[in-house]
Parts: sequence; structure tokens; C-alpha cells
Amino acid sequence: MEKTNVMRLLDAKSISYEAREYDPEITSGPLVAAALGEDPDCVFKTLVTEGPKKEHFVFVIPVNAELDLKKAAKAAHVKSIVMIHQKELLPLTGYVHGGCSPFGMKKAFPTFLDETAELFDSIFVSGGRRGYQVGVSPAEILSYCDGSYADLTVGTF
Repeated sequence: MEKTNVMRLLDAKSISYEAREYDPEITSGPLVAAALGEDPDCVFKTLVTEGPKKEHFVFVIPVNAELDLKKAAKAAHVKSIVMIHQKELLPLTGYVHGGCSPFGMKKAFPTFLDETAELFDSIFVSGGRRGYQVGVSPAEILSYCDGSYADLTVGTF
């Protein structure tokens, strides 16, 4: 398996991870989870948002869930949050849609991990490219990103 920049960053910080590959043509989160043979509750997507003062926030939530923008704004201590446009993702983070990882963005943004991640010893997040995922301890993600847990999704788990 080819190492991605995310894997090199995790290696440099001595963070333990499990790298997995899947068909990069698969774009649906639940289908990615199926391709990995994992429960969709432990496969997470990374979403980038913008607050009212043009500040950016990162939210990492299960692939089978939807980000609750009100809960996200509350977690970030801002009045409102909107998703950034897909065309803004690459210049802002260095990642393409479907390959956005909480690790190694061009700039550090406040990062929030859905509280359901605490239920797992390891969760999967993008390995920094379509077709690559890394299984990492939620605590390691929060430590690396200086992030925090929050209730972020619509409905209950």
C-alpha cells in the first residue's frame, strides 16, 4: 500500500494506526464502511464549515449521520455555521472532496469529534486521499488536532 501524507504524519508522531484501501470510485460513506467491512458507526467523515466571521471549523462525524448545524455552532461557540462550498475545500485544506482528513490540513482549525467516537477503541477517518482510510484511536485524533468531543449529529445515535 502506498503511504499517504496522513500516514507519514501519523508515523512522525508515533501514532498507531491501521491503514486500509478501498475502491476510490466509492463515494458514499456507508458504502465505504461496507467496503472496509466495518460498522458505519465507526467510520467517520470530516466536514469543514464556516462561521459568521469567516472562521473555519472541522467536524468529524459518523458517515451514516448528518451534521446538526445548530449543535455544531453551539460546540464552536458561534451564532451559526454553514458548510463550505466544495470548490473551497482543496485551497483551504489541501484535500479533495472524499479525501478530507482531520490530519494534516494546510492550517490547524478548531476540530470537534462526535461524542459517539468515545464508544470505539478505534475509528476510521480518511487517509488523506480517496480510497484510503486509517483506523486511529479517537483520543489520538483529539490530541493531534487539539480537538474536543461534542454532540454534533441530527437525532440520537
